[in-house]
Amino acid sequence: MLDVLIINGKYPDYGNYETGIKNQGAELKQANIGIKDGKIEYIGNGEPAANEIFDAEGLIVSPGFIDIHMHEERFLTEGKKYSTSRHMLEMGVTTGVGGNCGTQRQPLESFKDIVNELGGTPINYMILSGYNFFRTGMEIGHHEITTTAQRREIRDKIMHEINLGACGVSFGIEYDPAMTFDEMLFAVDLLDDPNMIVSAHYRDEDHVNTDNVDEMIRFSRAIKPKFQISHLSSCCAFDIMGECLEHINKAMEVDPGLNYDTYPYNAFSTYIGSTVFEDGCLESWGVGHDSIMLTAEPYRGVYCTEQIFHDARENYPNMLAVAFVMKEDAIREAIVNPNGMIASDGIIATGNGHPRAAGTFPRVLGKYVREENALPLIDALRKITFEPAVRMNLRNKGRITEGADADITIFNPNTVIDRADFTELRPPEGIVRVYQGGKLALDKGVIVNDNLGIFIPYQG
Repeated sequence: MLDVLIINGKYPDYGNYETGIKNQGAELKQANIGIKDGKIEYIGNGEPAANEIFDAEGLIVSPGFIDIHMHEERFLTEGKKYSTSRHMLEMGVTTGVGGNCGTQRQPLESFKDIVNELGGTPINYMILSGYNFFRTGMEIGHHEITTTAQRREIRDKIMHEINLGACGVSFGIEYDPAMTFDEMLFAVDLLDDPNMIVSAHYRDEDHVNTDNVDEMIRFSRAIKPKFQISHLSSCCAFDIMGECLEHINKAMEVDPGLNYDTYPYNAFSTYIGSTVFEDGCLESWGVGHDSIMLTAEPYRGVYCTEQIFHDARENYPNMLAVAFVMKEDAIREAIVNPNGMIASDGIIATGNGHPRAAGTFPRVLGKYVREENALPLIDALRKITFEPAVRMNLRNKGRITEGADADITIFNPNTVIDRADFTELRPPEGIVRVYQGGKLALDKGVIVNDNLGIFIPYQG
């Protein structure tokens, strides 16, 4: 007997994507889907016996969303509790990849120990080893060139994390501007597995040329693992997005290890004390101080003046700030491009943050699919399920097929939308049910079980 039978819903069949042929055979299919012992056991038109029947008429039965670029909780500074990943679950995410942008939140060993202590997580977690995390931990200045001895020590720390199950390495080039191309190559030269992931937050935002993207394309060609350009929306969402995408698409034709992720908002977020907000940043973006909004007390929801901006950088450097500097047309262009994946870059500090941490995937499905008809639903789902699953070697996730893990997100395509804004991380509408490993994690938008997720070690 099945544990659950989901009837009358439609699910995405990615067709020839399974064999690497894009844009052929992908479609939404009507079928009943049966779950047993954490796996999808039945797909068909019958109604085999089940302990529970859920009627999904008018709903989409999707693989659980996979967020290939998010930021995990800060257990060591904010307590052993889940904040970021609860928001992830509320918007349909069942698996996320943390440790991005070089800014791993704590050593992987500590993260795993706390997950075990708490008895599970709201979502499945994979973690990248953050290069900048170790660079900073060794008190190497943001504008300081590393010595060979320092590079060896950082690489040893990274390889220790790899042995603990990290799925690759991430860099935040902009956060440590002295980081050179050769320093990055040295950090990953022991990684010879082509299925591992290396990701990078670009060197700088650029309104004029594609130098930052071109540097990452060159880096991808120089290493053995796959390479992920992080949040392309932050890097290129100005007048150069089309040119950047042209360079990436062309490079991907000869370098299948290259790809990118992007989020659906025209503002980025990072810490006000970071190098991102050093002198000259406002001039480069062509905006004033009032385009920067702060997210925590004593400036929660406040748009900067020059005085507030400098006070926050000096006295509240770990406060998240939101910069409204990007162009909506460029955001859309990155989302609808045939290549690329959708990711949240979700980051929360002391409960506050950018709405992408709570609304990314419902926003894509509601705004860009339903309201603007900018891309077909099947393509949007591919970018948030199948593609990141393949990218992360999650062979039993990201697809609705017999034998796959029963990580399933059921949503209403007619109502799904984000509700979070820059003052409150409200949960989305239209996410009806989420199953994590065949068990009910969220029902009618409300979390009913937040410890069904696990830490997933690198899947080679």
